[in-house]
Amino acid sequence: MRAVIVAIGVAFLVSLFCTPIAIKVFTRLKAGQPIRTDGPQMHQGKKGTPTMGGVVFILATVIAYVAGHLALTTLPDAQIAQVEPTITALVLLGLMVFAGAVGFIDDFLKVRKRHSGGLSARGKLLGQILVGAVFGVIALYFPSTMTDASGAVTNTETVGSTTLSFIRDIPALDVSKIGAVIIFIFVVMAATNGVNLTDGLDGLATGASVMVLGAYAVIAFWQYRHWCADPAYTANPNNYCYTVRDPLEIALIAGAAAGACVGFLWWNTSPARIFMGDTGALGLGGLIAGMAMSTRTILLLPIIGGLFVIITMSVVIQIISFKTTGKRVFRMSPLQHHFELAGWSEVNIVVRFWIIAGIGVAIALGLFYSDFLANMG
Repeated sequence: MRAVIVAIGVAFLVSLFCTPIAIKVFTRLKAGQPIRTDGPQMHQGKKGTPTMGGVVFILATVIAYVAGHLALTTLPDAQIAQVEPTITALVLLGLMVFAGAVGFIDDFLKVRKRHSGGLSARGKLLGQILVGAVFGVIALYFPSTMTDASGAVTNTETVGSTTLSFIRDIPALDVSKIGAVIIFIFVVMAATNGVNLTDGLDGLATGASVMVLGAYAVIAFWQYRHWCADPAYTANPNNYCYTVRDPLEIALIAGAAAGACVGFLWWNTSPARIFMGDTGALGLGGLIAGMAMSTRTILLLPIIGGLFVIITMSVVIQIISFKTTGKRVFRMSPLQHHFELAGWSEVNIVVRFWIIAGIGVAIALGLFYSDFLANMG
């Protein structure tokens, strides 16, 4: 727990104090966010606000991960099985950094062209597929070789699983390694686009991501405390344990990312002095997809990220309706813009959507804990 708290604190402080520096730098570089002319007219006042702020909390998360590992070296020997960096960290941080890099290219092109159209839809899609495929393969093909004091291997798990999972793996739904990689690519695409579509109002995606990442930190730390690779815990055969790889790493990174987002939210809340841009949105989406895979909760993700699902579906419904009937269901999509045009203030929409995000997280954590109680009973 100490390492996780250190990571959260470091990430928060780095993000909080480095974001103003980023604001000055991006302003000097004239890296302002172009605003769509066909969007809500009240957004035109945001034109020129610095973008690409996601660089700050991505960097803060990586720095906090290193700080968390330094804190691990001070723990008693029985608790330092994960002091060395792991493949799990490579996958999770790699997803965040490289998905963020795809978003950075998109943001850079928008700024350079002074137009809201950056990287083409095909280019962005190919980038997401490539990132998902590379880290999906690493997650499925590199098992752990964790050993105990006697040298015996105690954990041979991979970061991802070949079976679909809800609150834990479902053995009957084995899809093979290739199938699991394909599914993970889809999850990466869904999560990155979900966060990106949600990032339309000041602080909306940042606040929702804090809740989702906080939930994954809780889930992962709970799995660490009830871990099948912990001989002290499994000494009692009646204890229910989780078959995952490196849960403390997952909790540390999820906590660090959540802390970094809170620090960034200080400057991103209405009226935003900086936007996360596609850099941040795609980076967060990639990390959230990795969290679902590494905690073996793939099918729980639509509940934990319920707000992202709702907003994404509003776009899908709008497109299908317009192409099939020529009529729009919403005044404008994504959904938050519908309520803007209906007369809701930006702050009201953000707070109410945060409540929806919180409800999804609460339901997901309730299902997770209920499963634990049922199996312990």
